[in-house]
Amino acid sequence: MSNLRTLVFFATPPHDCSYLPDREATTMFVDPRAYIDKKLYSQLTALGFRRSGSHYYRPHCEQCNACIPVRLKVDDFKPDRSQRRVLRKNKDLHCTMVPATFAERYYQLYANYIEQRHKDGDMYPPTREQFTSFLVEGATDSWFLEIHQGERLVGLAAVDLLDDGLSAIYTVFDPDLEDRSLGTFAILWQIEEARRRGLPHLYLGYWIKQCRKMNYKTRFRPIEALRDGHWRELDAG
Repeated sequence: MSNLRTLVFFATPPHDCSYLPDREATTMFVDPRAYIDKKLYSQLTALGFRRSGSHYYRPHCEQCNACIPVRLKVDDFKPDRSQRRVLRKNKDLHCTMVPATFAERYYQLYANYIEQRHKDGDMYPPTREQFTSFLVEGATDSWFLEIHQGERLVGLAAVDLLDDGLSAIYTVFDPDLEDRSLGTFAILWQIEEARRRGLPHLYLGYWIKQCRKMNYKTRFRPIEALRDGHWRELDAG
Protein backbone atom coordinates (compact mmCIF):
# COMPACT_ATOMS: atom_id res chain seq x y z
CA MET A 1 0.00 0.00 0.00
CA SER A 2 1.48 3.35 -1.04
CA ASN A 3 1.73 6.34 1.26
CA LEU A 4 3.43 9.73 1.14
CA ARG A 5 6.67 8.30 2.53
CA THR A 6 6.94 5.48 0.02
CA LEU A 7 5.86 7.32 -3.14
CA VAL A 8 8.41 7.76 -5.90
CA PHE A 9 8.31 10.94 -7.97
CA PHE A 10 9.65 11.70 -11.44
CA ALA A 11 10.22 14.95 -13.32
CA THR A 12 9.72 15.58 -17.02
CA PRO A 13 12.38 17.25 -19.16
CA PRO A 14 11.76 20.98 -19.67
CA HIS A 15 9.04 21.67 -22.23
CA ASP A 16 7.12 24.67 -23.55
CA CYS A 17 4.78 26.13 -20.96
CA SER A 18 1.10 25.73 -21.87
CA TYR A 19 0.10 28.97 -20.14
CA LEU A 20 2.88 31.54 -20.35
CA PRO A 21 4.64 32.29 -23.65
CA ASP A 22 8.43 32.06 -23.92
CA ARG A 23 8.73 30.00 -20.74
CA GLU A 24 9.72 26.42 -20.13
CA ALA A 25 7.97 24.16 -17.66
CA THR A 26 8.90 21.03 -15.73
CA THR A 27 6.27 18.72 -14.25
CA MET A 28 6.72 16.44 -11.25
CA PHE A 29 4.48 13.38 -11.25
CA VAL A 30 3.84 10.36 -9.07
CA ASP A 31 5.16 7.00 -10.24
CA PRO A 32 2.23 5.71 -12.35
CA ARG A 33 2.78 2.21 -10.93
CA ALA A 34 1.83 3.41 -7.42
CA TYR A 35 -1.60 2.57 -6.03
CA ILE A 36 -3.35 5.83 -5.14
CA ASP A 37 -6.41 5.39 -2.93
CA LYS A 38 -8.79 8.14 -1.88
CA LYS A 39 -6.89 8.95 1.32
CA LEU A 40 -3.56 9.33 -0.47
CA TYR A 41 -5.15 11.26 -3.32
CA SER A 42 -6.65 13.66 -0.78
CA GLN A 43 -3.24 14.14 0.84
CA LEU A 44 -1.60 14.78 -2.52
CA THR A 45 -4.28 17.32 -3.44
CA ALA A 46 -3.72 19.19 -0.18
CA LEU A 47 -0.03 19.34 -1.17
CA GLY A 48 -0.89 20.95 -4.51
CA PHE A 49 -1.11 17.94 -6.83
CA ARG A 50 -3.77 17.47 -9.50
CA ARG A 51 -5.13 14.44 -11.33
CA SER A 52 -5.21 14.01 -15.10
CA GLY A 53 -6.53 10.55 -15.86
CA SER A 54 -4.27 8.10 -14.02
CA HIS A 55 -1.49 10.68 -13.58
CA TYR A 56 -0.97 12.78 -10.45
CA TYR A 57 1.22 15.81 -11.02
CA ARG A 58 2.24 19.30 -10.02
CA PRO A 59 4.44 21.99 -11.63
CA HIS A 60 8.09 21.80 -10.63
CA CYS A 61 9.74 24.62 -12.55
CA GLU A 62 13.19 25.73 -11.39
CA GLN A 63 12.88 29.43 -12.15
CA CYS A 64 9.14 30.00 -12.04
CA ASN A 65 6.47 29.61 -9.36
CA ALA A 66 3.58 31.20 -11.25
CA CYS A 67 1.29 28.15 -10.91
CA ILE A 68 -0.38 28.47 -7.52
CA PRO A 69 -2.78 25.79 -6.17
CA VAL A 70 -6.06 27.36 -5.02
CA ARG A 71 -9.15 26.17 -3.16
CA LEU A 72 -12.39 27.68 -1.87
CA LYS A 73 -13.64 27.65 1.71
CA VAL A 74 -17.20 26.71 0.87
CA ASP A 75 -18.83 27.59 4.20
CA ASP A 76 -17.55 31.16 3.95
CA PHE A 77 -18.46 31.64 0.31
CA LYS A 78 -21.20 34.08 -0.65
CA PRO A 79 -21.98 34.63 -4.34
CA ASP A 80 -21.47 38.16 -5.63
CA ARG A 81 -23.98 40.01 -7.80
CA SER A 82 -22.66 38.51 -11.04
CA GLN A 83 -22.71 34.97 -9.65
CA ARG A 84 -26.26 35.42 -8.34
CA ARG A 85 -27.23 36.51 -11.85
CA VAL A 86 -25.72 33.29 -13.24
CA LEU A 87 -27.79 31.23 -10.78
CA ARG A 88 -30.99 33.04 -11.77
CA LYS A 89 -30.22 32.67 -15.48
CA ASN A 90 -29.78 28.91 -15.10
CA LYS A 91 -32.56 28.08 -12.66
CA ASP A 92 -34.25 26.06 -15.42
CA LEU A 93 -31.34 23.58 -15.56
CA HIS A 94 -31.28 20.18 -13.88
CA CYS A 95 -28.07 18.72 -12.42
CA THR A 96 -27.20 15.13 -11.59
CA MET A 97 -24.01 13.46 -10.32
CA VAL A 98 -23.22 10.12 -11.98
CA PRO A 99 -20.11 7.86 -11.90
CA ALA A 100 -17.43 8.93 -14.38
CA THR A 101 -17.66 6.62 -17.38
CA PHE A 102 -17.42 6.94 -21.14
CA ALA A 103 -20.59 7.71 -23.06
CA GLU A 104 -20.83 8.90 -26.63
CA ARG A 105 -23.04 11.85 -25.68
CA TYR A 106 -20.39 12.98 -23.20
CA TYR A 107 -17.70 12.74 -25.84
CA GLN A 108 -19.73 14.66 -28.43
CA LEU A 109 -20.22 17.53 -25.99
CA TYR A 110 -16.50 17.44 -25.10
CA ALA A 111 -15.39 17.35 -28.73
CA ASN A 112 -17.65 20.24 -29.72
CA TYR A 113 -16.35 22.29 -26.79
CA ILE A 114 -12.67 21.65 -27.63
CA GLU A 115 -13.19 22.30 -31.34
CA GLN A 116 -15.05 25.57 -30.76
CA ARG A 117 -13.11 27.03 -27.84
CA HIS A 118 -9.65 25.43 -27.62
CA LYS A 119 -8.29 24.94 -31.12
CA ASP A 120 -5.03 26.51 -29.92
CA GLY A 121 -4.69 24.16 -26.92
CA ASP A 122 -2.96 20.87 -26.13
CA MET A 123 -6.23 18.91 -26.36
CA TYR A 124 -6.95 19.78 -30.00
CA PRO A 125 -7.94 17.81 -31.95
CA PRO A 126 -10.15 15.83 -29.57
CA THR A 127 -10.42 12.04 -29.73
CA ARG A 128 -12.38 9.44 -27.81
CA GLU A 129 -9.12 7.98 -26.51
CA GLN A 130 -8.07 11.40 -25.24
CA PHE A 131 -11.41 11.95 -23.50
CA THR A 132 -11.15 8.56 -21.80
CA SER A 133 -7.52 8.90 -20.72
CA PHE A 134 -8.13 12.42 -19.40
CA LEU A 135 -11.47 12.15 -17.62
CA VAL A 136 -12.30 8.47 -17.09
CA GLU A 137 -9.12 6.46 -16.55
CA GLY A 138 -7.60 6.50 -13.08
CA ALA A 139 -10.85 7.62 -11.52
CA THR A 140 -10.90 7.34 -7.71
CA ASP A 141 -14.37 8.21 -6.38
CA SER A 142 -14.79 10.29 -9.51
CA TRP A 143 -18.04 11.66 -10.88
CA PHE A 144 -19.54 13.55 -13.77
CA LEU A 145 -21.90 16.42 -13.08
CA GLU A 146 -24.49 16.30 -15.84
CA ILE A 147 -26.16 19.63 -16.60
CA HIS A 148 -29.41 19.27 -18.53
CA GLN A 149 -31.77 21.72 -20.16
CA GLY A 150 -34.85 19.56 -20.37
CA GLU A 151 -33.65 16.32 -22.01
CA ARG A 152 -30.64 18.01 -23.60
CA LEU A 153 -27.15 17.60 -22.08
CA VAL A 154 -25.63 21.09 -22.14
CA GLY A 155 -22.76 20.76 -19.67
CA LEU A 156 -20.49 18.16 -18.09
CA ALA A 157 -18.10 18.66 -15.19
CA ALA A 158 -15.61 16.06 -13.96
CA VAL A 159 -15.53 16.11 -10.15
CA ASP A 160 -13.47 14.03 -7.71
CA LEU A 161 -14.64 13.34 -4.17
CA LEU A 162 -11.87 13.80 -1.57
CA ASP A 163 -11.74 13.36 2.19
CA ASP A 164 -11.81 17.13 2.76
CA GLY A 165 -13.66 18.43 -0.27
CA LEU A 166 -14.40 18.19 -3.96
CA SER A 167 -11.84 18.64 -6.70
CA ALA A 168 -13.06 20.38 -9.86
CA ILE A 169 -11.18 18.59 -12.65
CA TYR A 170 -12.62 19.98 -15.90
CA THR A 171 -15.84 21.43 -17.29
CA VAL A 172 -17.19 21.44 -20.83
CA PHE A 173 -20.43 22.93 -22.14
CA ASP A 174 -22.34 23.67 -25.30
CA PRO A 175 -20.53 26.65 -26.90
CA ASP A 176 -23.85 27.91 -28.25
CA LEU A 177 -24.90 28.65 -24.66
CA GLU A 178 -21.90 30.81 -23.79
CA ASP A 179 -24.14 33.60 -22.47
CA ARG A 180 -25.32 31.28 -19.66
CA SER A 181 -21.80 31.18 -18.09
CA LEU A 182 -22.09 27.43 -17.52
CA GLY A 183 -18.49 27.18 -16.32
CA THR A 184 -19.30 29.52 -13.45
CA PHE A 185 -22.60 27.75 -12.87
CA ALA A 186 -20.80 24.38 -12.55
CA ILE A 187 -18.48 25.78 -9.87
CA LEU A 188 -21.38 27.32 -7.97
CA TRP A 189 -23.17 23.98 -8.03
CA GLN A 190 -20.06 22.17 -6.76
CA ILE A 191 -19.73 24.65 -3.91
CA GLU A 192 -23.26 23.80 -2.81
CA GLU A 193 -22.62 20.08 -3.26
CA ALA A 194 -19.57 20.29 -0.99
CA ARG A 195 -21.72 22.05 1.60
CA ARG A 196 -24.40 19.38 1.32
CA ARG A 197 -21.78 16.72 1.97
CA GLY A 198 -20.26 18.61 4.91
CA LEU A 199 -16.93 19.05 3.11
CA PRO A 200 -14.93 22.25 3.72
CA HIS A 201 -13.16 22.79 0.40
CA LEU A 202 -13.54 22.94 -3.36
CA TYR A 203 -10.16 22.57 -5.06
CA LEU A 204 -9.88 24.57 -8.29
CA GLY A 205 -6.45 23.54 -9.54
CA TYR A 206 -3.86 26.17 -10.41
CA TRP A 207 -4.16 29.92 -10.69
CA ILE A 208 -1.67 31.97 -12.69
CA LYS A 209 -1.91 35.71 -12.17
CA GLN A 210 -0.49 36.48 -15.64
CA CYS A 211 -2.93 34.10 -17.38
CA ARG A 212 -6.17 35.86 -18.31
CA LYS A 213 -8.00 32.55 -18.81
CA MET A 214 -7.63 31.82 -15.09
CA ASN A 215 -8.95 35.13 -13.79
CA TYR A 216 -12.39 33.60 -13.16
CA LYS A 217 -11.05 31.57 -10.24
CA THR A 218 -10.35 34.61 -8.07
CA ARG A 219 -13.93 35.83 -8.49
CA PHE A 220 -14.89 33.17 -5.94
CA ARG A 221 -14.15 34.35 -2.41
CA PRO A 222 -12.66 33.60 0.03
CA ILE A 223 -10.08 31.68 -1.96
CA GLU A 224 -6.97 30.16 -0.45
CA ALA A 225 -3.56 29.66 -2.08
CA LEU A 226 -0.88 27.12 -1.22
CA ARG A 227 2.42 28.91 -0.73
CA ASP A 228 5.49 27.63 1.09
CA GLY A 229 3.54 24.59 2.22
CA HIS A 230 0.72 26.55 3.87
CA TRP A 231 -2.81 27.41 2.72
CA ARG A 232 -3.51 31.12 3.20
CA GLU A 233 -6.16 33.47 1.90
CA LEU A 234 -5.16 34.81 -1.47
CA ASP A 235 -4.93 38.51 -2.25
CA ALA A 236 -5.31 38.40 -6.00
CA GLY A 237 -5.06 42.14 -6.46
